[in-house]
Amino acid sequence: MTSGMLGHRHREETTIETDGLTLRTGVEIELLAPAGSDRQALADVLAARSGGAVRRSFHTDSEPSAVPGVGVFRHLSPAFDVVDWRGRPLARLVDDITIEADLVPVPGRRDLPGHRGWYRVLCDDPRLLRLVERHVDPHASLADVLRPVADLFGATLDVFPGAARVNDATGASIAVAMALPPGRERPCEVVTPPLERAHARALENLLAPARDLGFTVPHEAAVHVHVDGAPFRRPGTFANLVRLFAHWREPLWEALGTNPACRRLAPLPDALVDLVERDRAATPEAWAQLQRDARAVGLTKYADVNLTQLVAARPVRDTVEVRVLPGSIDGHDVVRRAGLVERLLLRCLDARPVPRPDAAAAHDAPGALDALAGAHRAVTR
Repeated sequence: MTSGMLGHRHREETTIETDGLTLRTGVEIELLAPAGSDRQALADVLAARSGGAVRRSFHTDSEPSAVPGVGVFRHLSPAFDVVDWRGRPLARLVDDITIEADLVPVPGRRDLPGHRGWYRVLCDDPRLLRLVERHVDPHASLADVLRPVADLFGATLDVFPGAARVNDATGASIAVAMALPPGRERPCEVVTPPLERAHARALENLLAPARDLGFTVPHEAAVHVHVDGAPFRRPGTFANLVRLFAHWREPLWEALGTNPACRRLAPLPDALVDLVERDRAATPEAWAQLQRDARAVGLTKYADVNLTQLVAARPVRDTVEVRVLPGSIDGHDVVRRAGLVERLLLRCLDARPVPRPDAAAAHDAPGALDALAGAHRAVTR
């Protein structure tokens, strides 16, 4: 997403259909393939319908480690990038390790590891994993995928049934490839490129085929929306973001219908809430100091709103990510909820501080949030 993502066009200046949204918005929708199917099946259908193609790649994620002394394993898993007939991106389909409850084996069905020969590449060092990804071929077999890594380190490739391993000369592990655990082919997070117009129609072009194939909404599902982070890199607007998601957490969950089973949601740190209430000048120097202070309070992406990229010294994805929308497989439903989020984000750009909810918000959360969002009528840039 570019720094112009939040470009806002007044209705009188354009007749382009927006389906209720005015911002360029990237969407992530967590789905579940039916038993026996997988995310590649949806990728193939999307490509066929658009006259495009599927490009296999790797998706990077992390998970807690069961190995003593290793806190987290980073891994690469099979991902599928769908492009249309012009080569323009339509969606990226990846695993989501938070989806677990629906992967319990079906009685009488014996699911084996390594569906379609799929595997994961695991590493305990993020820098090594980035190097590994740079050298391996996502189309390679499990037995061969780590061969370029072994050559790179002058090491031996060890191949076992359902696994392959490269250790360095001291015996320290560099990377391991292991057959994909049973069921892990079924989670399918649909990641869109930034959508500029006709948001609901664009989402339905992805979700209607998923419904036809029998995809469903998993138990832990969420929808995430991304908007450009650049306009929020100022002390006042950043403070409003923090106030909105800290003070209005319960009304937001109620109005949006946040899934209580969704994992990796959390309130913003109290220290961050206190931090933004300090008086600061609206200057680049004040913002730079606020970024440094915010990084020191333990900010994480796994919160109701991911603000880490706003305060990062080198942002990887230049967005604000709102993570509290519930799972859905209907594009119009997603856009309806995203519309409220968008109006609240635009309110955060207002110079006036976002107020705390009053007593009425406890009885009518949607009405209170609608009133808060409605306090912002227009944004000029």
